[in-house]
Amino acid sequence: MSIIPSRLTGSVRIVGAGLLGASIGLALRENGVDVILADASPAQLRLAVDYGAGRVEREDDAPGLVIVSVPPDVTANVIEDELARFPSAVITDVASVKLEPYLALVHRGVDLTRYIGSHPMAGRERGGAISARADLFLGRPWVICRDEETPPEALALVEDLALDLGASPIEMTPEEHDSSVGLVSHVPQLVASVLAKQLVSAPNSAVRLTGQGLRDTTRIASGAPELWVQILASNAAPVVEMLDTFAADLARVTDALREPDAPGARRAIADTIAAGNSGVARLPGKHGQDRRYETIVVMVDDTPGQLGKLLTELGDIGVNMEDLRLEHSPGAQIGLAEIAVLPEVQQRAIDDLEARGWRIAST
Repeated sequence: MSIIPSRLTGSVRIVGAGLLGASIGLALRENGVDVILADASPAQLRLAVDYGAGRVEREDDAPGLVIVSVPPDVTANVIEDELARFPSAVITDVASVKLEPYLALVHRGVDLTRYIGSHPMAGRERGGAISARADLFLGRPWVICRDEETPPEALALVEDLALDLGASPIEMTPEEHDSSVGLVSHVPQLVASVLAKQLVSAPNSAVRLTGQGLRDTTRIASGAPELWVQILASNAAPVVEMLDTFAADLARVTDALREPDAPGARRAIADTIAAGNSGVARLPGKHGQDRRYETIVVMVDDTPGQLGKLLTELGDIGVNMEDLRLEHSPGAQIGLAEIAVLPEVQQRAIDDLEARGWRIAST
């Protein structure tokens, strides 16, 4: 991430020095912001400080912005504590569920004028400060949940935070947020986990055949169970509603496959696959753009320097790589580089790469 003048001024306090908290700290520090770190775990705090995500707190700290980045089951408690401890600061949190902590605070009668819930739609398969990255939020949506009582200057502060980290602020109500993340984050986690669970008892002969399709659909299945229990329990209602719909769709396909020759069975299967195609087409592409790309699959020898050579030669022929995915061919000393390019340059890229001796597996 390049160093740019920070919109934020003064000190920023981050409570919770895990993946998100430490990543925010690293990004703000790169922009010259004084970052104060706090964490219930002394070991986690020391690790985040060692990685450069911020400094330990002092008695005279007076942050203008406090970011709460703790597990969902203690988010409301920490927000309440920080509001009381720093009466002049704006408090935000980055928990993945927004309605439950908000309602808990309202029920307690806490003055929420200086609190604005938010949630960066970013993460990694691994947690903790050791996995933190300053560029984690680049180009990612950052949901901000304000209400009619939110002061403009408080809203501007949280928006500045998102912009300083390279994210795109998006306003939603807590209800809209929780329903949305149920669809795009929470249900996918469960679907990936249930699919990956089938591998536990699968024979080795089957697992050895694993290709990129299974890796793609189970990539997020390595999430921390203790964290996901909290997230899913906090957002149970929207998740259950979507799981019921998912189960009904799956049941229709299952019934069709039980009697594939029955009238309408093949159409039910085809309609489901086609609907999936339509759904995938709605996913935003690079930098959130609604743009489709074509894929070139290049065979790369599994030897040092070959991938770097391929990327260099793509630059030499003037082709921008929009995305890259790597897959190893089972039992062979070769890899497959799936390169996404703009449709208008696909054929030229294939011709130029083949002229330079690269083997194109498929397009």
